Amino acid sequence: MILETLYGHLIRQLHSCTDQAMTNALASMDLTAAQGHIMGFISHQEAPPCPRDIEEELHLSHPTVSGLLSRLEKKGFIQTRTDEADHRCKRIYILPKGQELNDTMAQIMLGTEAQMVVGFTDGEKAQFRGYLLRAIGNMRGPGKDNHKEESTQ
Repeated sequence: MILETLYGHLIRQLHSCTDQAMTNALASMDLTAAQGHIMGFISHQEAPPCPRDIEEELHLSHPTVSGLLSRLEKKGFIQTRTDEADHRCKRIYILPKGQELNDTMAQIMLGTEAQMVVGFTDGEKAQFRGYLLRAIGNMRGPGKDNHKEESTQ
């Protein structure tokens, strides 16, 4: 079987390309794409999230999230503090350096998104997005929040 005929393989290649573009763009700040994704998630929350929120949303293990948060905190992008109402939970707060990073990441993401669809018409862009959302919904199965991605774009 030729790998280029498998949707999953093509999607993985596309993900790898976007991940590499993000890593290259963040390298000057000594950050990885994974750290950038976490910063993006934190910045889009109405209230400071807990590590568990990140684990669930980004489908990462507890040790992975703990390590990423620890490195982000050491680099001065975030601060974790114990929740006043629930001492078992630590809340994650973005520091000024982290906010600057989010502004930079927004520009990087817009550039990456534009590069991905160079040569697409507006109609093709809408179709592409629709196909991706439908495929995600198909893989999640019935009863799942099939349009969750729309709020994170």
